[in-house]
Amino acid sequence: MFQNWIKYTSAAVAISMLVHVDVSADDSSANASDPSEVAEAAESKRVTVEVARDHAKLMHSIYKATLDVMHDRYFHADRAVVPARAMEDVFLELKRQSDVQARWISANLKPMSVSHKPETKFEKQAAKEIGNGKPDVEIVEDGFYRRAGAIPIGSGCISCHSGFFKNPSKKPKFAALVISIPVSDE
Repeated sequence: MFQNWIKYTSAAVAISMLVHVDVSADDSSANASDPSEVAEAAESKRVTVEVARDHAKLMHSIYKATLDVMHDRYFHADRAVVPARAMEDVFLELKRQSDVQARWISANLKPMSVSHKPETKFEKQAAKEIGNGKPDVEIVEDGFYRRAGAIPIGSGCISCHSGFFKNPSKKPKFAALVISIPVSDE
């Protein structure tokens, strides 16, 4: 099973290439002692809003496809890690390499994890809009392009996500993936 997992981690490699990260290089910003070197390294990872938007859309597609494959092929009740949780490890590694941030938020269901509760004003607004059927929401703030994209929760997933033995409404259910990419001032 681990060998098959490696196939799907290639998505993270593709993403890191998109955001101009040399995964073979050491992280000089993590080892820099001079504050100007740290600032310079952070600034070099910034892209224009247009580039960030394109990257976020592609990253959303890759992450969603990876999540779907993991659910389908590897998640079998109590014998595996929950796929969304496994993806969070990929998010952390990508953040370490590129300063790109990604996180799950609940949209119109109770969060399965306290860490999936929308926190910022943007996340709360995005959850509301996505919960009402909007496919994505975006904003540029605090030096980041932020995009929240809908993750539909299908019929095979709804019993865990809405609570066992509950009869969910017929309204479509969504989570969301928030991707934040550092942007330049253009």
